[in-house]
Amino acid sequence: MKRKRVFIVLSAIVLIFVISIIIRFVMAAAPIGQKVAVLDINGIITQSDSYIKLIHTYRDDPSIKALVVRINTPGGSVAPVQEIYTELKKLKKPIVASMGGSAASGGYYIACAAKTIFANPGTLTGSIGVIMQFTKMKGLYEKIGLEQRVIKSGEFKDSGSAFRDLSDQERAILQSTVDDVYNQFVDTVYQSRQENLSKDEVVKLSDGRIFSGNQAHQHKLIDQLGNLPDAIKYAAKLAEIEGKPKVVRKQKKPSFLQQLLGFSPNTHIEDVLNLPGVTFRYELSLED
Repeated sequence: MKRKRVFIVLSAIVLIFVISIIIRFVMAAAPIGQKVAVLDINGIITQSDSYIKLIHTYRDDPSIKALVVRINTPGGSVAPVQEIYTELKKLKKPIVASMGGSAASGGYYIACAAKTIFANPGTLTGSIGVIMQFTKMKGLYEKIGLEQRVIKSGEFKDSGSAFRDLSDQERAILQSTVDDVYNQFVDTVYQSRQENLSKDEVVKLSDGRIFSGNQAHQHKLIDQLGNLPDAIKYAAKLAEIEGKPKVVRKQKKPSFLQQLLGFSPNTHIEDVLNLPGVTFRYELSLED
């Protein structure tokens, strides 16, 4: 009788164990609920790899039905901004942009990849344009008696050098290149807003000025005033998700060095060092 009881108990334990494994397998194989992912883009944009990796992660997850791009950046280098925008445009899922405190210049460029753009009334946005900056040190070097000597392969190889003045020809060449990159920005904005704005209207608004979220809404540069929860709710609606969606938001964890030095997980070494060089930037500038 005891053996029979022991056999029954052991059989029950084995059965429960097998059932639990089957349940886990089924739950892992089938997505639980429909999700909206939030992609955070923070700080000055100097690279695109980590953002593109997250975009691909959300793209390949069948349970994620829509993406909200949460933007809090003054912009950054042109190429990384364009790379993030391009990868977002490839996504076959609804995209909604949600602007935080600042979504200016390159931040606005990225927002143009979304079907619908949300901003708070006090969001700082716009600043549609391109900037190239040089630091002039010629006077300082002359004052302390230092001189830089350059051997170069071509007349314009050291254009923008901090140790001499720009020639009229160099200035014209650099201006034409800035104009070309600027036109790329204008074309992107027009493609995004052509249901609301004509090309001439876009050009008129693309003189580098900044707008509050409220002003941007009046000028039809954004679609709706609202915060992040509003954008998530709207993204779920576009994806036809019934009920409240589960929100997926992957945050970068700070490295030991970042914790030690007090940098955020989104701070890159280029931001800290502010390395010099000739770069085009879709970036808000409030300097004199």
